[in-house]
Amino acid sequence: MRLLKTWTFAAIAAVVLSGAVTAETIKSTSGDPTALIGQQLASLMGAERRAVDAVPAARLRDLAMGPLVQPKAKTNAKAKAPALIRYDAAWLESLPAPSGDAQWECLKTALYFESRGETLKGQFAVAEVILNRVDSPAYPKTVCGVVRQGGRNGCQFSYNCDGAADVMREKGAADLAGRIARVMLDGAPRALTMGATHFHTTNVKPGWSRKFPRTAAIGAHLFYRQP
Repeated sequence: MRLLKTWTFAAIAAVVLSGAVTAETIKSTSGDPTALIGQQLASLMGAERRAVDAVPAARLRDLAMGPLVQPKAKTNAKAKAPALIRYDAAWLESLPAPSGDAQWECLKTALYFESRGETLKGQFAVAEVILNRVDSPAYPKTVCGVVRQGGRNGCQFSYNCDGAADVMREKGAADLAGRIARVMLDGAPRALTMGATHFHTTNVKPGWSRKFPRTAAIGAHLFYRQP
């Protein structure tokens, strides 16, 4: 359509500027209307051809094909968190096989060594504590930083200080920990511990437990929120 309009405008302009049909031509062919029409058409077509020939080839190609539309770049959209969480193994196993970056690996490892003997709620609760620390200005800003953090009394998470190699030999427990880590990192709600940043087993009583408000008791763990 754009090319047709261009040719038409060029032809009209050529006729106006060049005086496509002269008086002598009209006079000489006044007795033959068909010849006059033929001469007029020939003149118009010649003017149109000259106008088109004056347009660069690249411009004619653009007019004929129209503008090029560049495809939209693909984006790496973040996975959406499940709308509902079910604290049971069947639901977790129904989700896609988990994978992730170093932060996912760190959370998976921490859940395996700190809570694999707990109920699913207990494992989710430990994940909440780690992520609550990541969000707190008092702690490192990454999962790996949080779980590897040391202190005056040793490591914040004991498996990093026990001298044993962090090898996850129980494949089923490791897979479960990875699935919980993936769900929580994808933004699942932290609905179990009310913002807890600390936990300990029921057979110990650290000094801070007398100062921090307790927020939950799940399995063999008690959870607290740092004031």
